[in-house]
Amino acid sequence: MSYFEKTVVFQFILTIFNRFFKKYLQSGLLLNISKIMKENKFYTPMQIFVLVALRLLIGWHILYEGFSKLLIPNWSSLGFLKESKWILSGFSNWIISHPGLLNAVDFLNTWGLIAIGAGLILGLFTRVAAISGAILLFIYYLNNPPLIGLEYSLPTEGSYMIVSKTLIESMALVALAVFPSGAFAGLDMLISRFRNRYNNMEE
Repeated sequence: MSYFEKTVVFQFILTIFNRFFKKYLQSGLLLNISKIMKENKFYTPMQIFVLVALRLLIGWHILYEGFSKLLIPNWSSLGFLKESKWILSGFSNWIISHPGLLNAVDFLNTWGLIAIGAGLILGLFTRVAAISGAILLFIYYLNNPPLIGLEYSLPTEGSYMIVSKTLIESMALVALAVFPSGAFAGLDMLISRFRNRYNNMEE
């Protein structure tokens, strides 16, 4: 896929997202807080807002990471894997030594990020997306942890020791998986309401 084709795909997906959110936000189906509160009595409006905001922010970050890799010509995880110096270094070197496997990892990494980010933003299969994202980010962390004695040739953003923003974001996704953030705003909420309405009709 050429750079132009990737750009067209990216613009098309953004257009779909824009139309979806414009339609459902205007109809009030996604953010009807009063109705949500009746169905989720154990959460305050502020708690719901924070959980949904966290889900959307992380979702956008992961989605953009995926699209950026898709749009960069000949992007590869080779440089990242070469930097692996901890418990996954042997596994990373094994991937590097097999070009076909490396291409498969690049494909899964790019589209996995896109799928996870889209799931979090849309609130679709939210728990699965959050758990998958947490695992993926934790794998990133295990490849390049900021531990004492480990030195990397590639420059890092900020200064870390043991804890990095990747580990923090991974744990934030675990929190989103524990709490029903998809039940507050998103397609999971609409699907749940449809199922409940269908079950009530059968009864």
